[in-house]
Amino acid sequence: MLQLAQVNNNDVIYDLGSGDGRIPITAAQKYGARGIGIDINPERVQEANANLQKSGVGNRVQFRQQDLFETDFSNASVVTLYLLPDMNLKLRPKLLQELKPGTRIVSHSFDMGDWKPQQVQQVNGSTIYLWVVPENVPPNLKNP
Repeated sequence: MLQLAQVNNNDVIYDLGSGDGRIPITAAQKYGARGIGIDINPERVQEANANLQKSGVGNRVQFRQQDLFETDFSNASVVTLYLLPDMNLKLRPKLLQELKPGTRIVSHSFDMGDWKPQQVQQVNGSTIYLWVVPENVPPNLKNP
């Protein structure tokens, strides 16, 4: 996911549904990016913070227990998702409204309905999708 998004040390990654925290931690370790993981489950945030303490990149990554629909994503240059298809569709208008043009969105396994990805890759039996937020968002993408 991080390779497909061409993550680099200038990026701020928001991992939505961050679970154990591996994506933001890896982004910081391998690419020098800053990362923010968002998960609604306090146990997953606790697990991610424990993994962060062992990682050596605690100054570049943080985890927050928040509802995705109440989180401000506007600082992100890359957003990673491993959410169910209905959640991707529900989030799509919020992402397109808040994210700056050029922001990369990468989803593991699930697409975003009629918003066609710029790239699709097969990696170890999984499908990874990449979109780039356009300058002018077509009206049909704002409301799935």
